[in-house]
Amino acid sequence: MKKVFEKSVIGTIEMRNRILRSATHEGMGDQYGKPLKDLYDVYEKLATGGAGAIITGYVGVKQSGRTMLNMRMFDKDEYVLDYKPFNLKLKQYHTPVILQLAHGGSQTSSKITGEVPISASPTKNYFGERCKEASEDDIEDLIDCFVKSIERAKEAEFTGVQLHAAHGYLLSEFLSPFLNKRRDGWGGNVENRFRIVREILHRSREKVGRFPIWVKVSAFDENRNRKELEEMAEGCRILQENQCDAIEVSCGYGFKSFDTIRIPKIPVEAMLALLPNFKNYSPFRKSLFKIVVPLLIKKYAPIHNYNVKSAERIKKNVNIPVIVVGGIRRFEDIENIIENTEIDFVSMCRPFIIEPNIVNKFQERQSVESKCIDCGYCLFGVVSEKLKCYFGKTER
Repeated sequence: MKKVFEKSVIGTIEMRNRILRSATHEGMGDQYGKPLKDLYDVYEKLATGGAGAIITGYVGVKQSGRTMLNMRMFDKDEYVLDYKPFNLKLKQYHTPVILQLAHGGSQTSSKITGEVPISASPTKNYFGERCKEASEDDIEDLIDCFVKSIERAKEAEFTGVQLHAAHGYLLSEFLSPFLNKRRDGWGGNVENRFRIVREILHRSREKVGRFPIWVKVSAFDENRNRKELEEMAEGCRILQENQCDAIEVSCGYGFKSFDTIRIPKIPVEAMLALLPNFKNYSPFRKSLFKIVVPLLIKKYAPIHNYNVKSAERIKKNVNIPVIVVGGIRRFEDIENIIENTEIDFVSMCRPFIIEPNIVNKFQERQSVESKCIDCGYCLFGVVSEKLKCYFGKTER
């Protein structure tokens, strides 16, 4: 227990413990991508609740990368003033706030962005739209957008940033040997596939110096028999060599539903009640939906601690801190990971939704396990509503 709650550091960031809040889409952006007041309340509760650090829900670096209408954006200088006063206020709690930066890539829709979705390679997304391959000019523009957003984050008094290069979003599409089919200098071998992130790191360092930059990666795709793990370990070494401060290890690609975030059963009731496309189904279609959908959507196992082995493998290749996320629920497991592996930090998502003060509860021995039942309802609710815990009931 002592090691979990000892002071620790990632680069220039000091934290009071090794339990972090992983990025969680809060659904608290207005039509312009500006944060709603509710977001500030969420972060204040997390800060006072003991989180070692807060990684924010993803924010977009470019309008073409917006994945949801309630996603927050960070592609204009005006957003700095939306966050700076609150970030300064949060410093009294000594809880670092790391801004996660992302571009949705093929997981965007022209109905949201008004543009043809862009990807590392030509593909068809789950909205049925053809995505165009990013050109050289597109890639240069994307790198510039990430760099400028990092500059804004520093100005807005965030403690650092995290590049979202996991879950099949645009940077992840470049890193993946299965999603990146390019034959130019941005594809092929590991060095080329990681080039876009290397360039973001290199160019950002010229602008912001040692301002902390973390990267989140998907270590493997369950459907590919984890063949890419060894290459991801090699890629993470490249990130370290290019002054990445920490790596958070996740898995899978978001368009495959429940490989990145896992559940014991398909939440059809939540899908029907919370997703706009299904809300108006007739009683007959809803009945049919409940029968057919669980047969079509694949579940993955285990549902707890499923990225630990991958994080251990990646840690063997790097000396910088490694954070593991993925179904971590029990304090006993957290202790085991921190005490008995080389992994430096754990991060959690859904447990913080139901209990923003879960870290304080662990430290004060008021709790030994999260109350989260892994129902997955929050995943669908946040598409059009603000983030909250449903605890398996849509009427909450």
